[in-house]
Amino acid sequence: MKDSKKLILTRREMIVGTATAVTVSLGAGTIEKVESLTINSADIVPSATINFNVNGKAQQLNLDTRTTLLDSLREHLQLTGTKKGCDHGQCGACTVLVNGRRINSCLSLALQHEGDNIVTIEGLGTPDKLHPMQAAFVKHDGYQCGYCTPGQICSAVAVLQEIKAGIPSHVSEDLTLQPEFSNMEVRERMSGNICRCGAYSNIAEAMAEVNSHLS
Repeated sequence: MKDSKKLILTRREMIVGTATAVTVSLGAGTIEKVESLTINSADIVPSATINFNVNGKAQQLNLDTRTTLLDSLREHLQLTGTKKGCDHGQCGACTVLVNGRRINSCLSLALQHEGDNIVTIEGLGTPDKLHPMQAAFVKHDGYQCGYCTPGQICSAVAVLQEIKAGIPSHVSEDLTLQPEFSNMEVRERMSGNICRCGAYSNIAEAMAEVNSHLS
């Protein structure tokens, strides 16, 4: 019984013993060989050439295939109006329009958008010629810190297009009928865009004004 107790090792003793055995078995020459190895990321990370249209201009980028659309816009095209908030598709700050539809650009790989037409906040309007939604946000104080504003505006533009196109939402009473613009519809459709400053009522007022000019 005493001999069997001697065979029981603690977890710490087992780890130390294993590490020692591995070191001895490798030998000095093998360790030097391992240490001399260098890894060139360019050799192991595939890249691809992407062609798409951004804000009316053809763009061609050679990117790591893991690059998100958000990072390609911000880091490679310097279109920093599109913001990186949560980077998990939960806040909506990175919303852009792709072929007329809004997406969270942090959740989409750039290589998925070969040939697509992409519009960022910079492509909607300029300080000298604001998009109607941008002007309405200014008029109704639809922002405070402004960090979420580019995504809010891009999403707001898309929401009005969705309603006009007859796309229902979770609060649409009858999925077979043309949805109507309402405060409830706006709040439901914009729920993916978070404003930590709490300017939601002002955003809804801005959208209502733009919608009144469209109808």
